[in-house]
Parts: sequence; C-alpha cells; structure tokens
Amino acid sequence: MVEEKIGVVEHFFTKISVAAIKITDGELKVGDTIHVVGAHTDFKQKVDSMQIDLKPVQMVKPGDEVGIKVKDRVREHDIVYKVPAEE
Repeated sequence: MVEEKIGVVEHFFTKISVAAIKITDGELKVGDTIHVVGAHTDFKQKVDSMQIDLKPVQMVKPGDEVGIKVKDRVREHDIVYKVPAEE
C-alpha cells in the first residue's frame, strides 16, 4: 500500500490543535486517514472534520486550503499523505 502525498502544512494553531493544510494533489474526504511526516512529526489519524473559511466541508481538492483538527503537534512544511483504505 503506497501513501499518496496530498498536501503540506502551512500553519499550526496551537491552542485549538488545528493544522492549516494546502492541498496539492488528490482528494481528501472526511473519514480518510492521513499520515503527517516531518523532521519531528510522524503520526496517522482519521479525518473527523475539515473546514474551509470556518465552514465544514466533506471533501477537498488541489488548491484548497483546509483546517483539520489534529491529535498531535504539526509544523510548517510537514508533508501530509493520504493512507489508502484497507483492502
């Protein structure tokens, strides 16, 4: 199973634990699993909700800038991958 790069972290809001992610490739839907990787970051989590301009969205595509609540700290320039669904 190969993970697909879908975006890059542009900002992390510490108090609310939300990552601002620029989607560069592919699509991401609520319910998908992401893998965030960087120099000090490496964790996977399911996407429970996403927002664009504080409005909930179900799916994002390249060019979108989306806020996703994350379970751990992320850093600018961390790479976000989409984990393929289990077969």
